[in-house]
Amino acid sequence: MAEDPAGTPHTLRVVIVDDHPMVRSGVRAELAPHSDIEIVGEAADVDEAITVIHHHAPDVVLLDVHLPGGRGGGGLDVLAACAELPTRFLALSVSDASEDVVAIIRGGARGYVTKAISPSELADAIRRVATGDAVFSPRLAGFVLDAFGTAATDVATTDDELDRLSAREQEVMRLIARGYTYREVAGQLFISIKTVETHVSAVLRKLQLSSRHELTRWAATRRII
Repeated sequence: MAEDPAGTPHTLRVVIVDDHPMVRSGVRAELAPHSDIEIVGEAADVDEAITVIHHHAPDVVLLDVHLPGGRGGGGLDVLAACAELPTRFLALSVSDASEDVVAIIRGGARGYVTKAISPSELADAIRRVATGDAVFSPRLAGFVLDAFGTAATDVATTDDELDRLSAREQEVMRLIARGYTYREVAGQLFISIKTVETHVSAVLRKLQLSSRHELTRWAATRRII
């Protein structure tokens, strides 16, 4: 089973978002043998997904890229509406188009796998995403590396930006960018939640960012999460 920051085993709570009932049913059946993964909800469109995700606050959402409803942005609409939640998103799609992969990762998903993935691989991907890892089906990772590739001049700029942060602020920044809640960061670093809030405010101010969602994208584009 997965462990929380205190080391206590717990079941990973998952929501499946896909507009095809047979796909949702199939994924549910494939994950059923894995006792550390519990499907707590399903959704068939953008609006339903946003409601279900906010209601259950799952650890991981399996998110299809192309969904009806919302503003027409599909999975991107769901990501935008749930950006402030600690939930992590793993795209599960039939599409392996580079534009879909890059867009959904830019939108905040932690990984992207195709529906050709095996049940055991999907379960492992969920576990890895839940711990903050980035997970991709073979060859899809190349799209992301190409899109988020860092040139030498970008590295120098990133170093300068990081130099503005204290060592503790850098620790907090990386954990927040990985999707940890303030309480989880406090537990990891053995500091108070109030101290975490103070560090996050300082990080956002020094990096000239306005939210933890922007911070996650800032860190992802520089490959320092």
